[in-house]
Amino acid sequence: MAEADPPARTISLGTGIGTVEGAAWDALHDGGNPFVGHDFLTLLEESGSVGAGTGWQPAPLLVEDDRGTLVAAAPAYFKSHSQGEYVFDHGWADAWARAGGDYYPKLQLAVPFTPVPGPRLLACDRGDAMLLIRAAEAVVRQNGLSSAHATFVAPEQMELFEEAGWLVRRDIQFHFANRGYTSFDDFLGTLTSAKRKQLRKERARAVEGLRIEELTGDAIRAEHWDAMWLFYQDTGARKWGHPYLTRAAFDLMGARMADRVILLIAYDDDRPVAGAMHLVGSDTLYGRYWGCIADVPYLHFELCYYRAIDIAIERGLSRVEAGAQGGHKLARGYGPVATWSAHFIADPGFRRAVADFLEREQQVEEQELDWLEGQMPFRRKD
Repeated sequence: MAEADPPARTISLGTGIGTVEGAAWDALHDGGNPFVGHDFLTLLEESGSVGAGTGWQPAPLLVEDDRGTLVAAAPAYFKSHSQGEYVFDHGWADAWARAGGDYYPKLQLAVPFTPVPGPRLLACDRGDAMLLIRAAEAVVRQNGLSSAHATFVAPEQMELFEEAGWLVRRDIQFHFANRGYTSFDDFLGTLTSAKRKQLRKERARAVEGLRIEELTGDAIRAEHWDAMWLFYQDTGARKWGHPYLTRAAFDLMGARMADRVILLIAYDDDRPVAGAMHLVGSDTLYGRYWGCIADVPYLHFELCYYRAIDIAIERGLSRVEAGAQGGHKLARGYGPVATWSAHFIADPGFRRAVADFLEREQQVEEQELDWLEGQMPFRRKD
């Protein structure tokens, strides 16, 4: 029998996710990861966190069927720099510039400022997902761009990028895995005696003289967002030079996503001195933003790591993802996990150079991952 003709599809490059109907966008994913949802991606646009002047120009890839129904989409951006990505390609940009090329703009399939693994190809059909990859390649070629990059790709989607011939890059994060614990003490019971004592000491020291509030939904009021913004600004100024999110982004998060937000705020009497923001997915707690305007030992660990474990156990969540990097998480029960990105390099010679770099980098990553797994603080089983 002759093969059936592929279904008719129209592929386009959008000017913003806000121009796409929310229900149509959200029908393409299971809702488990809040960062690929229409609410989160559009609040970045409406708040001015992405768009003109930010180096993140929204350019979503859209696939429609012959009835005009959206059947696949990818959050994509034209980038004029490499900030806010957490998969570092500055060396590639410098090398291409020395060779006389323009690395920027490039195309980025990603959630801005969010090093959280998740789907980058929103589609119910494998064929439509592959169309998104081919569309990204076409955008690069037709516009004379250097490259396209899909960062923090859900592991199950990496085979599609590999099948398409994109280069693969691996990095390491540290996640907490909830192995059916009934309490934090239950989790502590799996650690070595020395680590149990250390964690208990850190938790006690962190909250001396402080009051910790846990807030979600309607309990988050304007003064809580004001405090969280102050903390976020302090961290952003020290880490990145300037905060990525605008103040308006926090207000929109409160208006649209407060039921998926958990704020932990530490008070010295009535003065808020530190805070951490977490977002709740279907089976994961995502640690996102933290800041502190007082020097309190171990408070960062308490609000970002230990309380996150408490919340995950209480809510029956499978894991905690506490952000990029941070080998210090290892001693707090957060184990090494591979994260993945995929890269399409248009120029053949440049592609070979990047492929050679990635091969050498992966050998080092494999050794590091093996070593880190051996450093976990759990008691050895007899």
